[in-house]
Formats: sequence, structure tokens, C-alpha cells
Amino acid sequence: MTHPTEASQRLATAFLEAPIGIVMTENRVIRECNHAFARMFGRRREELIDQSFAPLYPSREEFVAIRDVGVPRLREMGNYSDERIMMRKDGTLFWCRVRGTSLTPQDPLAHAVWSFADLSESRPVTPLTRRERQIVMHLGEGRTSKEIARLLDISPRTVETYRAKLLRKMNAQNVAELLASLTGMPAASG
Repeated sequence: MTHPTEASQRLATAFLEAPIGIVMTENRVIRECNHAFARMFGRRREELIDQSFAPLYPSREEFVAIRDVGVPRLREMGNYSDERIMMRKDGTLFWCRVRGTSLTPQDPLAHAVWSFADLSESRPVTPLTRRERQIVMHLGEGRTSKEIARLLDISPRTVETYRAKLLRKMNAQNVAELLASLTGMPAASG
């Protein structure tokens, strides 16, 4: 029979040494994280504990905006996932797959557990403005221009302007090609 202390030590080791970034949060403050999470952001665990997630985002606006996107899903389903651009300590940007589970669905961000996977090997970051990154994130989630406009508090026409600019910038014929060029994934064929 395994002694409770031994089991606790194994669980702690599994958490700390997991090959994917894992973080426990309270109201978007990092309360615990593993080594993979810290390395992903070019930091030490000690630098991250009890700190806000804000410095890990390319801008303060993106930190605020992602909350507004994820909370309804967390409240309704108890989980959320997306792919987003994050920022390392040295300022480099990278694509990251984020998955989370709320432990308090009535107050989704009060207590949550998140996993972070660095996608930079398969998905290089294309230089985009903050607003372009926001538009692309929402397009990738299948949102319409009207839905994106409502979420970003801009006009649908402005969203369409950004969409057209992104298509030209990436030499894409449609949103599927745009997303494929940004993500490094092949466009779905019809």
C-alpha cells in the first residue's frame, strides 16, 4: 500500500515535470505553475507565482479582451480552449494552444486550471497588429463580422475592412486560406 505522503510527492512531481505547461489560477493570477509553463515563457516558476497573466500577453488590451471571450463559455460549459499569440519574457511572440477548466463555473475565473502548448515549431508568428490578431482569433472561431464587431465594440464595416486587409496581406482568397497561411496548416479542400 502506498503511503499518502508518497502519493502526494508523486502527484507533485507529475505536475511539476509534465511535458505541457500547466497553471492553476485565481482571478487570472498565477497561483501555481509547472516547469514547462515557466520555460515556455522564458521565465522561472518563482517569477510567475502570484503574478497576473497580463505580462504574458502582447498587450494589455489583448489580456483584457481574451477574458471577455472566454468567460461566457467557461460559465456555460465549464471549459474553454483556443489558440492565441502569447509573449515570452524577451518580447518574442508565439502561438499557443490554451485549454482551461473552471473549478467554480458560477464565477469562472475565480479558480481554474489551464494547459498551455507552445505551437511555435509548427506555426511561426506572422507580424500582425493587435487588432489584426484579435480579428484572426475570432475568424478562427468561426465568428461572423457582426459577431466580431459586437465583441470588439467596433462596426461590422471596420471588421470587413480588416478582413480584406488581412486577405491581401496574406495573399489569400478567403478566410480558410487566410487561417491556413497564418497557422501553417493546409486549407481544407472542398
